[in-house]
Amino acid sequence: MTTLHNLGFPRIGAQRELKWALESYWKGQSPREQLLATAAELRQRHLARQQGLAWVPVGDFSLYDQVLDMSLTLGNLPERVRGDHGDALDNYFRVARGRSADSARHDHDAHHEGCGGVAAGEMTKWFNTNYHYIVPELTAGTQFTLDASRLLTQLHEARAQGVPAKPVIVGPVTYLALAKAHDGSNKLALLDRLLPVYAALLDALAGEGVEWVQIDEPILVTELDADWQHAFNTAYHQLKSSRVKILLASYFGALLDNKYLAANRRWPACMWMRWRAARTRASSSACCRRTRCCRWA
Repeated sequence: MTTLHNLGFPRIGAQRELKWALESYWKGQSPREQLLATAAELRQRHLARQQGLAWVPVGDFSLYDQVLDMSLTLGNLPERVRGDHGDALDNYFRVARGRSADSARHDHDAHHEGCGGVAAGEMTKWFNTNYHYIVPELTAGTQFTLDASRLLTQLHEARAQGVPAKPVIVGPVTYLALAKAHDGSNKLALLDRLLPVYAALLDALAGEGVEWVQIDEPILVTELDADWQHAFNTAYHQLKSSRVKILLASYFGALLDNKYLAANRRWPACMWMRWRAARTRASSSACCRRTRCCRWA
């Protein structure tokens, strides 16, 4: 039996509704409630269009980019934003777009005398695409704290529509690899602090009755040295004991030397990989005899 699912769904809207809603909100022409209502309507519409799939991705919708969303989930927003005035959405957009000193002066209140501008996070290309993401910022002292509210909200929306939801998150190895250590410290030294937060996230999703979680590790299409290969093994040796089934996804290129690293571990459930065929034929799906689900081969 073939099992159908989707790795993710475009979030912008058929008429670019999200783009217009964001620009209107940023210009101060519409309230936050209108932006959030537009976002919720788009998610509802996109979920409806995926009815009939065995697993429908949730958490793939973002108001800016999925890496910044993961930073928010992991409690890893820059220090310059955390103490600033405003709620989580304000701080989210300040990381994405920054805030001028003039805007800060207009926004300050009795608790924020002398508040200055906020520099935006560094933006760079998402692998070989024309999309961009905000680079996570790390130091040797970075601590991670779980905030699963965004993902749980989207999960509950899908459940309300009767959709078989499959949460999607950026994996821990890709997250660290794409981040920048501003003090020159070793990013991999933070893996032991990061993995318990990922484990807690998977446990929270299991508590919501989630069966499958898609973990995106596109870093697998790059050349990984021995330290990063060891980090991958360490991460998924720990996470495989989760109560949810892990569906590992990669894209943008061939796994090459990482194929064995990714696909030959003892997983409690079938892993999904998608890569460009090294042979002349196109990628095709094959069924895993043990779990009876399809994966790309």
